[in-house]
Amino acid sequence: MNKLSPPILLATWFGSGWLKPAPGTWGTLAALPFGIGLLYLDNIVLHLAAIAAVTLIGLWSARIFDQQSGTHDSKHIVIDEAAGLWITMLAATLNPITIAASFLLFRAFDILKPWPISIADKRINGSLGVMLDDILAGAIAGFILLGGRYVTGFS
Repeated sequence: MNKLSPPILLATWFGSGWLKPAPGTWGTLAALPFGIGLLYLDNIVLHLAAIAAVTLIGLWSARIFDQQSGTHDSKHIVIDEAAGLWITMLAATLNPITIAASFLLFRAFDILKPWPISIADKRINGSLGVMLDDILAGAIAGFILLGGRYVTGFS
């Protein structure tokens, strides 16, 4: 497998998925500056378009990574972390506390995989399965962050 080919480079989120230990955490960390940039632009349509684009690119690149590596949902595929984190960050603001909470909540749900995330992780094959569990983790983490902000009045 050529680690510098476009689909592999994208699936590993510009190579961050090769870092050890915990490539998923490294991939999430590598996606964070882009997510902060989306918050800075303060354009919900652009933010949603970026999520859609990275999801579609993830479906394509994860499929190719799986084919070339002979695996399914390799720990080195971390473009799904970018999609999930950016979904969580829909509920964040440019405040460092909400940004950190986005990161921590997303990672917690991505690692622990409570229901229904675990269903997507175990039962859905192919690149859709690779992407969907992180999309669900991002959505649930985002709703919790939004609820926490609402309850506390924190912005």
